Amino acid sequence: MASTSILRESPRIRGCRSRAATPALLKGLLFGPTGRAMSPTHTRRSGKLYRYYVCQAALKGEVADAQIRRVSAASIEAAVVDQLRALLKSPEVVMATWRAAKAEGGVYSEATVREALDRLDPLWEELFPAEQARIVQLLIQRVDLKSDGLELRLRTQGLGIVVQELGTFRRAA
Repeated sequence: MASTSILRESPRIRGCRSRAATPALLKGLLFGPTGRAMSPTHTRRSGKLYRYYVCQAALKGEVADAQIRRVSAASIEAAVVDQLRALLKSPEVVMATWRAAKAEGGVYSEATVREALDRLDPLWEELFPAEQARIVQLLIQRVDLKSDGLELRLRTQGLGIVVQELGTFRRAA
């Protein structure tokens, strides 16, 4: 009976619901060594969910192009978040954020920006996955997966927005 109800439902609707239920922190941001996008996907085995990012070349059967065919979603997402958290503490990023916030009409001092970015680090684990994904989309422009590591490109405008939100959060508390 359940299989016939699945067949009656549009594959497009089923796919959208399935994708919505599977979190993908780096969706649209992760690119492989060849510069081609890596798409989130998953599989279930023995009731356990395994998430991956797969190179578009591998998905299209062009495996000769793909140096890295797939990577564990949990591993790459953790590495990106760790690198992002470290970058948010660097003086260069703090200055770029302060300049971006100032250019957008923000009245924050450099010390306020530094304090807001410092506040994000311990708060990260308490955020819902959807909010973490929203912040990652605000902060990261692109992630390039190389054979020897990761390269993150930040969005300075997004950094300014996050600082403003954290400043508002503090005033409201």
